[in-house]
Parts: sequence; structure tokens; C-alpha cells
Amino acid sequence: MRLTGTFLDEISHDIPHQNWGRDEWARDFAAMRAIGIDTVILIRSGHKHWMTYPSDVLHTREGCFMPPVDLVEMFLDLAEEYGMAFYFGTYDSGRYWHAGEFQKEVDLNKAVVDEVWARYGHKPAFKGWYLTQEVSRRVKGIIEIYAEMGRHCKSLADLPVLISPWMDGIKAVWAFDADVSRAQGITPEEHAREWGEIMAGISGAVDIVAFQDGHVDFHELPTYLAINKELADRHGLRCWTNSETFDRDMPIKFLPIKWEKLLLKLQAAAQVGVEKAITFEFSHFMSPNSCYLQAGHLYRRYCEHFGLNVSTF
Repeated sequence: MRLTGTFLDEISHDIPHQNWGRDEWARDFAAMRAIGIDTVILIRSGHKHWMTYPSDVLHTREGCFMPPVDLVEMFLDLAEEYGMAFYFGTYDSGRYWHAGEFQKEVDLNKAVVDEVWARYGHKPAFKGWYLTQEVSRRVKGIIEIYAEMGRHCKSLADLPVLISPWMDGIKAVWAFDADVSRAQGITPEEHAREWGEIMAGISGAVDIVAFQDGHVDFHELPTYLAINKELADRHGLRCWTNSETFDRDMPIKFLPIKWEKLLLKLQAAAQVGVEKAITFEFSHFMSPNSCYLQAGHLYRRYCEHFGLNVSTF
């Protein structure tokens, strides 16, 4: 199994910005395409007061800052140029969702996707939606939120709707804590029960589920991947894997992952028949253009393993 998709993390809250312009992004899209990446997913269109495109909705309602560059348009154009599908990621207020005011988050995001589809829906590379609000458990209201948002996106354009939840394992610790693990995580049985209920409730509104693979220990991963695949098949969802290219085992958060670990995770996903592997995320943690030197080394080890001739990068 190879990586054929990546998130684009342009509005982040725990990873340093690389200050790229169009030329740097074009080089990175070329490096992605060279190893077979055909799908790019905007992780979020905005976070708190920061935006990836000049949104009148977010500027007026949330006081968001107008950006100097329209990154959504740039990414759509680059995706078209390099033959990729672009998935638009919704907005994270950083407050309504976390305060339990779920309907406010949903209503705001409905206005955002309406605006985005009216502005960019004609772009050939616009191929899907990504619901950026992440969960690991059946928290209150999550079925209704995902279902309502997914149906609204589909009412504008019947394109695939993707979610990328996380598994509440022993590595599910707060990014800003010093710890890299905790004593106990969710059991496979609890995970299967809760996500069976969630998938049953969102089937038809959400099309693809791509669980993040870094929160459970390596020896546990095959079990959880098999559960995810079985549940998705049962409830009519497509099953991808979000194979993280950063290392959750290091005290410095976050650095590119060791190649051996990434290979192990991809092999585990292949063994259970996962359809597609995407990653969070190429540009920081695997790109030869990354601010992290070791990311380029990961790119080269990946290419060597799969026999890819990308000497130009």
C-alpha cells in the first residue's frame, strides 16, 4: 500500500508555518505527484481568526482576518495542474465546538460551504468535502452533527464527504502536554461498539472514514484497522487510513516519523484491505522541500522501497 493522498496543513495550531508562496507550493505538488499522490485535502479552511481564503462570512460573523493570498484558489489551480482531486475542509471556530455549542458550529459551517461552493464550485479539481471537526468517541451530538453537515454539503454538490477521526488509544494525549502516552486507552470492544453506532447514524451523509493511525500502539494497530474496515463495510462507508508521517513517540512534538514505523503502518493497512492511504501530512513531514531535513530523507527511503525514480527531488 502506498500513500496516494495528503492533507494540506496551511492553517495549523501545533505545527510551525513554512511561509511558502505559490512557487514553493508548486514544487511540493510536483514532489507529491511524483510518488503517486492524487488527492489533496485541506485540513481546515480556517481556525479561530485565521483563514485560507477571503471569506466574507467568517470576516463578518467571526471577525476573522482577511488573508493576503487566496490559498483555496491556489490549491485548486495547482491540483488541476497536477491532476489531483481537492477536498475542501470546513472551518474550526476553536470555541463553539469545544464549548459544546455544536449547532453554532454547524450553522456557521453551512454558511461557509455555501459561500465556498458558489465561489469555487466551478473549479475542475473540486472533488469532495472534508468535515474538519475530529472526534474519537461517541460524544454528545456527534452523529447529528456529522449527518447534518454531510447532508448539507451533498445538497450543494453530490461529492464524497470525508471524516478522519482518531482512535482513543494510549497515545491519545494533548499535543501541548509533555507526555507521549497514558496508562490506558479505549479497548477494541469499546471502539467497535461506539463507532458502529456512529457509522450507522452517518451512513448516507458521510461517504469515507479515514481513521488516524498514530494513537494506538504499533502492536495494537492491526486489530483496530480490521475493526475499522469491518464496520465501514457493514455500514456502507469507504475505508481509508490516515497514516501519520509524524512521530508520536518523541518528546518533541512533532517531528518526521522513522521510515520503519511508517512502513509497518502501511503494511498493516494493506493486510486488512483498506482502500486508500492518505497522510497527515506530506509537506511538513515527508517532503524534500520541508523545513525538517529528515522529512526529505523519509521521502527518499520511501522512494527507494517502492522503486520510484525521483532523483530530481
